[in-house]
Amino acid sequence: MSKNILVLTESPRKKGNSDLLADAFIDGAKVAGHNVTKFITAEKNIDGCKACNKCFTKNKACFFSDDFNELAPIAMNSDLLVISTPLYWFSFPSKLKAAIDKFYSFLIGNVTLKIKESLLIVCGATENQKEFQGITTSYELIANYMKWTNKGVITIKGMHEKKDILKTDWLKKLEEIGKNI
Repeated sequence: MSKNILVLTESPRKKGNSDLLADAFIDGAKVAGHNVTKFITAEKNIDGCKACNKCFTKNKACFFSDDFNELAPIAMNSDLLVISTPLYWFSFPSKLKAAIDKFYSFLIGNVTLKIKESLLIVCGATENQKEFQGITTSYELIANYMKWTNKGVITIKGMHEKKDILKTDWLKKLEEIGKNI
């Protein structure tokens, strides 16, 4: 059965490592017959949640006018959320974190998401696996809180330069994961 998949990315470098990883996953998922939407938060204007609790009161997810209102309907109709991101200071980059924080609107607005599963793909320059703990713990807590089945956490170390991922077999692995999701 085909799934609607939302791939959230946050790479300020087009065709950088996390962007290429997202594209490899997407290629595999499309081959398997899934419908995929890639939403690049780095290119969007998404402010942090202001906790105004006016979510969904003006026929849009966020009371304020920013690009989360473009993302919300896509999220509402997705079965699987995939986050592909670089590691920034042991966590999510700011625009991606702002988008994730605004998922609060679904809770306040009493809106049921179709999302039942999630997957995290994160790469970083660090060689130290421990430095991924902040982002992986945050992701796991979010997935648990939202009652999403965690389909996995993929951490990729040693990605210093823009296209270092091309020197590995990770693109092939992510394409296979996409085919088998």
